[in-house]
Amino acid sequence: MGNFLAGRVVAVTGAGRGIGRAVALAAAAEGAKVVVNDYGVAVDGASPTSEVAEAVVKEIEAAGGRAVAVADDVSTMAGGRRVVETAVETYGRIDGVVCVAGILRERMLFNMTEEEWDPVVATHLKGTFTVFRAASAVMREQRSGTLIGFTSGNHQGSVSQPNYSAAKGGIISLVRSAALGLHKYGVTANAVAPVARTRMSAGVPMALAEIGEPEDVAALVVYLLSDRAAGQDITGQVYTVAGPKIAVWAQPRELRSAYAEGSWTPERIAEFLPGSVGVDPMPMLSRLAAMEAAARDGARPNAR
Repeated sequence: MGNFLAGRVVAVTGAGRGIGRAVALAAAAEGAKVVVNDYGVAVDGASPTSEVAEAVVKEIEAAGGRAVAVADDVSTMAGGRRVVETAVETYGRIDGVVCVAGILRERMLFNMTEEEWDPVVATHLKGTFTVFRAASAVMREQRSGTLIGFTSGNHQGSVSQPNYSAAKGGIISLVRSAALGLHKYGVTANAVAPVARTRMSAGVPMALAEIGEPEDVAALVVYLLSDRAAGQDITGQVYTVAGPKIAVWAQPRELRSAYAEGSWTPERIAEFLPGSVGVDPMPMLSRLAAMEAAARDGARPNAR
C-alpha cells in the first residue's frame, strides 16, 4: 500500500463497479479510509442491490485497507447526507468526495419521456449536488477538503443522450460554482471527464481512438484528492484522462464580440452577426455521419 492519501477519509459514489470501484480501491491502496457508496443498479437505474458496495468493501479489507459500505440512493437529499454522515460518524471527518454514480436512458430528444429524463438528471446532477451539499458544510468548518464531480466529453452534446449531456454540463457548472464559493475556506472542486472501458462506454458506437482503463482515471482522482494537488491550488478545472493522455478543458469565455452604434434591430443583427461575430463550429457535427452509420450497424467497438 502507498501513502499518497494517508490519513484521509474519502467517499466515492457509484463505487461498486467500473471507474468508481477503481477509484475506491486506488484511494484505499494509497492509505485513505473509504466510504463505498453504490445503489447497486443496472446501467438504466433498475434493480438496486446493496451487495455491490459490500463486495468492494470486502476487496479493500482483504488488501489491508479500511472501508464501509453505504447503499443509499444519492439522487435523494437523505442519500447524499448519509454518505457524508457515515464518513464523519465512522472516521471522524471527510476529506474528499468523488461523485461517479450515473445511469443511462438513451432516446432522441423528440421521443424522450419524463421517465427517461428525470432519473438520469437526478442520478448524475442532483446526485452530485446532494453529496457536495453535505460534504461542503463539513469541509467549510474543517477549512479543507476536495470535491470531485464526474462529467463527460458528451457535455458538448449528444445525438441520443440529451438527458445525460445536460446533466454532465450541469456538473461542470456546479463544480465551478463550488470552486468559487468554497475557495476562501480552503476547499477545492474539480471535474473529471474520463474515457475508459466501462459498462457505459461499451455502448458507444464509434471506436474511441483514445481510451484507457478505469485504473488510469483512478490515478488522476487520487492525485486530485491529495495534498500535492491542494498545494498547487488546482480548483475549478475539468480534466480528461484517456489512457496515456491527460488534458485540461478551456474555461468558458467569449470568443468574439462586436458593438453597434445605437440599438440593435433584427435587420442590423442580420447584417452584422454573420461577418463580425460569426459562429464557433461544433466539433461533434463533423463526426455525426460516421457515428450514425456505426449505430445503424450495431457497432460496439469499445466493449471488452
